[in-house]
Amino acid sequence: MAVLALGLTLVGPGAHRADAAAQSPCSGKKVKTVKFATGELRVYKGRQYACAVTVAKKPGPKRVMSVSLQPRGGHAAVDKGRFRRQAGPVTVYALHRCVRAAGTVSGVTGSTGWIFC
Repeated sequence: MAVLALGLTLVGPGAHRADAAAQSPCSGKKVKTVKFATGELRVYKGRQYACAVTVAKKPGPKRVMSVSLQPRGGHAAVDKGRFRRQAGPVTVYALHRCVRAAGTVSGVTGSTGWIFC
């Protein structure tokens, strides 16, 4: 009986949280999520950098997806192609800078406008 309890402890809720944290594609804290019909755009912010990914609502066959992240006054970082689950991550230097992000899945787009200003 003690072995069974030990086994349940190892695969309990704490293990699930650790798995979820390990799956984050970006460092920093998730600060913005923009949901749209075919997926969502997730934006993360660390001290000096911002990061973004676009995630399909229903992973499956490859489809056209993209993510872009642009600091104000700078060039956008873009990942575009045919993906099953996500486009990105893309990262830009964003210490004391506004950024804007956009993500597209199968022709449907979500965007943030300027944030972190």
